[in-house]
Amino acid sequence: MAEPITMPQLGESVTEGTITRWLKAEGDEVEQDEPIAEVDTDKVNTELPSPLAGKLQKLLVSEGTTVDVGTEIALVATGGEETSESPPREDTSTESPTEEFPAAGTEAQPIASAATPAAEVHPATGGEDNGRSAASAEELKLRRSSPVVRRLAAEHGVEISSISGTGTGGRVTKKDIESFVEEQAAAPKTPPEPAKAAEPEAAPQRVTIHDGDRVEDLTGIRRAIANRMASSKKEIPHAWTLVEVDMTSLVALREKEKAAFQEREGVKLTYLPFIVQAAVEALKQNPVLNSVWDGDRIVLRKKINVGVAVDLEDALIVPVIPDADELNITGLARRIDALVKRARSGELTADDISGGTFTINNPGSLGSVASAPIINHPQAAILQAEAIVKRPVVVDDAIAIRSIMNLEVSFDHRVLDGGAALRFLNTVKRRLEIFGSESSIG
Repeated sequence: MAEPITMPQLGESVTEGTITRWLKAEGDEVEQDEPIAEVDTDKVNTELPSPLAGKLQKLLVSEGTTVDVGTEIALVATGGEETSESPPREDTSTESPTEEFPAAGTEAQPIASAATPAAEVHPATGGEDNGRSAASAEELKLRRSSPVVRRLAAEHGVEISSISGTGTGGRVTKKDIESFVEEQAAAPKTPPEPAKAAEPEAAPQRVTIHDGDRVEDLTGIRRAIANRMASSKKEIPHAWTLVEVDMTSLVALREKEKAAFQEREGVKLTYLPFIVQAAVEALKQNPVLNSVWDGDRIVLRKKINVGVAVDLEDALIVPVIPDADELNITGLARRIDALVKRARSGELTADDISGGTFTINNPGSLGSVASAPIINHPQAAILQAEAIVKRPVVVDDAIAIRSIMNLEVSFDHRVLDGGAALRFLNTVKRRLEIFGSESSIG
């Protein structure tokens, strides 16, 4: 009996995915949760785990093809008699069948597959070479290894070709890498220096010249941003407000602690963890900002999952810190640093960008001093932290030079009004201003 595997929804608002590489070939045995393909969406590149165990009977979509979420992409024989010939399907890929990726087979009821982060799935064991160009055993071993295995090997400076694989056909698995690293660590020698993370591959983009103008086709991520922002502005009645925060004491604290913090924790101490922690405390006191408009009701979210916008030069992505209210300044600094690095190296998974309940943007790192952010739909609000600048201000009836930061919040006027937004902002302001040069960093 053949059952279909469908393209899952790999992240909020993701409506389609591209099969960039099949990790299994027709006729291969697959285990449940074993990666069978690499999938590229407008947000992440990840592996697709099989929701079924059995023999991979048909590949319904060729490499490089983009299909909608829910489209059947493969058939897995899970038991019973297998059919060698099946009538063609009309509800699969719009690509023409090829000898390597023939048209779909037996009709079956779709089974949705759950998205699994690449870092937690079993490693892929690859498929047959299918007559592609000849390569050495070492080259084939590298080619057939999954992105998770290659990334793990790079992190530990391990040559995949030097490891005897325990996967199907001798392919190297994640467990093989981990076992090898443990054995090397137990040996009395200096561990290899981790390999530098590869730069993310740029999405293909068609560029033409028309009447002297440079015309660039939209990339997937640029199209997704455009659609999300247009949808947000069209659906949500935006309003925004601003307060000034005296960051002088916090600036002094950071200057005093940043060198020791980086030496101790291995990450830079920026202002963002302080802002996130202050916002989290303010959301606890003003939960309406951590909510969603749902037709004729408002849903106040129990969890506080904070999305932090990351600038990628040609795009913006918002990885999420789940349960941000459970982390202290140090924990937030580590989590933010890890997410930013993974975002800029193209290693975010679908889980990394899902489940956000509130977003914080930090254009101040690029010199912005005032702006009105667009809400990350369907959330109810977004906080914007601007650059810290020295300005003359009146303190106790005297003019003093202080380090001032503007904080703005854009909010869904269906969900809340200006009073609630300002109570939230003033709570954030008070939390940031209580830090002193002698405060401890937890």
